[in-house]
Amino acid sequence: MIDRRTFLESTAAAAGLSGLSGLFPRSPAPAAPPPSHTLLAFRLEEATIAQLQEGMKAGTWTARGLTELYIARIEALDPQVRSVLEINPDAGATADQVDAERRAKKLRGPLHGIPILLKDNIATADKMATTAGSRALLGATVPRDATVAKRLRDAGAVLLGKTNLSEWANFRSSHSTSGWSGRGGQCRSPYALDRNPSGSSSGSGVSVAANFCAAAIGSETDGSIVSPSSCCSIVGIKPTLGLVSRAGIIPIAHSQDTAGPMARSVADAAILLGALTGADPRDDATAASAGKALADYTKFLDPNGLKGARLGLPRTKLYGYSAKVDALMDQAIAVLKQAGAVIVDPADIATVGQFDDAEFDVLLYEFKADLNAYLADLGPGAPAKTLTDLIAWNSAHKEAELPYFGQEIFERAQAKGPLTDQAYIDALARCRRLSRTEGIDAVMEKYQLDALVAPTNAPPGLIDLVNGDSGGGSDSTPAAVAGYPHITVPAGYTSGLPVGISFFGRAWSEGTLIRLAYAYEQATKLRRPPRFLPTADLGAA
Repeated sequence: MIDRRTFLESTAAAAGLSGLSGLFPRSPAPAAPPPSHTLLAFRLEEATIAQLQEGMKAGTWTARGLTELYIARIEALDPQVRSVLEINPDAGATADQVDAERRAKKLRGPLHGIPILLKDNIATADKMATTAGSRALLGATVPRDATVAKRLRDAGAVLLGKTNLSEWANFRSSHSTSGWSGRGGQCRSPYALDRNPSGSSSGSGVSVAANFCAAAIGSETDGSIVSPSSCCSIVGIKPTLGLVSRAGIIPIAHSQDTAGPMARSVADAAILLGALTGADPRDDATAASAGKALADYTKFLDPNGLKGARLGLPRTKLYGYSAKVDALMDQAIAVLKQAGAVIVDPADIATVGQFDDAEFDVLLYEFKADLNAYLADLGPGAPAKTLTDLIAWNSAHKEAELPYFGQEIFERAQAKGPLTDQAYIDALARCRRLSRTEGIDAVMEKYQLDALVAPTNAPPGLIDLVNGDSGGGSDSTPAAVAGYPHITVPAGYTSGLPVGISFFGRAWSEGTLIRLAYAYEQATKLRRPPRFLPTADLGAA
């Protein structure tokens, strides 16, 4: 049986090609790094949302000016990493509109005028395409904005463009290369251009790390926000299932899918999360967030937030796959203790590894049902309106869509029956029982924990379009299958390659996790911007 790491986003090679106003030809190798002054001269490098707001308030910047600076940065550097598929043709007009509102003293909130990039599985009813990285959906029109996109517009954000991703959120082939899409080609790590940034929200992670935007939106089924965030030395938040609407987002599986923020700091991720939350009649799962969703998570940004916190280390299967990663975690644990946290070691999740096969079955069933429902809602120009159509389209366009790996997962999903099948019902029940009641909930209750802490995943792997992803450790599955929140923060580097630390816990505990992650971030401040090196510096820390 295929395990999770062979079919879903993990930590391995990535592939992506970026087009700012169309499709660029595939490039087998990155361009030479730009002169160092090109990187150092960028006025907005590492700028936070608060700093951008201060600059606009002071008249130093305008939303139009910020938008133009980020676009120029993308045009100069993105051809090396291929993280941005297209720039929004309406970005300038939107910036002008929110600038006019600012002059009229009609501010919408902390995202007013802030340029944000969206993963290319988030529908926008504008001039941009929504394709999940597949050429099969080029030319298809969506009936309306995804709720996430609408809420960002309502908050005054400038939707800057769409980012590359692992095609179909890395749910097409068991031999895929993370970060590759037929539309975009190979996305590359800005820390070492011969390595991948992980998937499936690879382009969102790279664009944030490379300062191509203030922040970005990713989506996750199992690892797709936290893994590229870890591999790009940024902060990623995978929310509780139902905190953020999935309406209008190209799906894998409704029992695990969620969108979430990706940013360079915990504060920025918290600001972005607050703009996304809330009940949505287009997504039944969000009804559960009533009374739990907040519009402002910045109140949890406490630099002393680790004091007295009880943190468990689930060592079995989530640690021990890399001596270098474990060494970084030893340093992180020492920081947590020094900041006043109580460490429970070990605090193992007894059921880890027992629901991987059941998870895959659930995803196969739900992918067929959920994707067919999404495709049926597209405009009449869509080349594919069912999963069967997609399989046929890919087969007819092998050179563009199947040059490196196939579509076995598509075919396995198509062979599944309806969601009334007892096999699906049993697999879903097993996943929920083992990940929730007998998994995360059990260990947190046993040790009275505020959160569980583990390395997010291994450092970025080498790009390998022949063999596909090489695998590596990951801690994403328990929280992903449970539908529970998970946040990752930079924990350091090995050979100059990023590694993240995860805080995850029970449903609706985003505030607690943000408090813990922020206190750790402020105690360490480990994030370093990338240098677009051609390969890893094996002698570096």
